[in-house]
Amino acid sequence: MKKMHYWGYLLAIATVISSCSKGTDIDPNTDENELITTVKLNFTEKGTSTTSTFVVIDPDGAEGPKAISQLDKITLKANKSYDFTITILDETKNPVSDITTGIEAEKNDHLFIYTPSPSSLLSFVITDKDSKGYNVGLKASVTTTAAGTGKLKVQLRHQPGVKDGTPTPGSDDINQTFDVVVN
Repeated sequence: MKKMHYWGYLLAIATVISSCSKGTDIDPNTDENELITTVKLNFTEKGTSTTSTFVVIDPDGAEGPKAISQLDKITLKANKSYDFTITILDETKNPVSDITTGIEAEKNDHLFIYTPSPSSLLSFVITDKDSKGYNVGLKASVTTTAAGTGKLKVQLRHQPGVKDGTPTPGSDDINQTFDVVVN
């Protein structure tokens, strides 16, 4: 009986030691979201060098305690085509950290989703792909239709090790809705 008790202690100690690893092994299912304070949507009208940038700034990059300090309304011309890029920053760091480059480097783990409402207001065709051929969304071609108003939901899905080309796996790094005016 004492022998069994001794082995139980050894098993418990071994379990504790193995669970306290130094963290050198990265779990592919870990879902660490980026700290994002600023999102810039850049629309360059095709055939011109005119770029319109629309910004959302959340000083602490979280739902609280600081509120969003800037949320621009997107205003685009009717029946036009635009080259689109998105810039993502963490302005809590000095110097400012350009998260866009990190997303590009880890594009197999990230997916942008652009959802206009109504869907007939504008369309996004993502033009950049990851190594598996799945959309990334740092770049797109955008086309507007007739004049109107609506919303644009911008999501950045963080999908480490589980990206399958759909929005389902992972979690949101960005989930922001902009007002849109097409005139």
